[in-house]
Amino acid sequence: MKTPVLIICTVLLMSFSACGQSGKDVPSNVATAFSQKFPHASKIKWGKENDKEWEAEFNMGGKKMSTCFDTSAVWIDTETEIAEKELPAAVLNTLKAEFAGYKKGLIEIYESPEIKGFELGLKNGETSIEVIFDNAGKVIKKTDVKEENEKEEKEKEIDK
Repeated sequence: MKTPVLIICTVLLMSFSACGQSGKDVPSNVATAFSQKFPHASKIKWGKENDKEWEAEFNMGGKKMSTCFDTSAVWIDTETEIAEKELPAAVLNTLKAEFAGYKKGLIEIYESPEIKGFELGLKNGETSIEVIFDNAGKVIKKTDVKEENEKEEKEKEIDK
């Protein structure tokens, strides 16, 4: 009889411990802002993008999502994974015309205070880019992933 009780207690302690670690260092103001903006989020996993930015990965409405807040709890952006078939025809047309030969990676709805559109990870040989399109298929922003990663590494070195 003692063994099942000990097993149950151990499992409960481990699950409480795991739940606590997923957001253990997240500032309370950031966690509160997240909860207010995404009250129906589940399976939330927190991480730090950098010294000034927190990212939450979560599920909501049957979709995988991520969102970022700065340390002052100001919302930065949200990305929602979608399938290629959910892209507007205008975006697909721009992809065919301007990015022929690129393989599509992650496809997301992208939303920030300034931009609402679609973000795609694209790769052609050694070239990896992230492109944000508006609903009309216009390229809003194009980022070389390699250059962005190098820039982030330099910023981390400066902060040390």
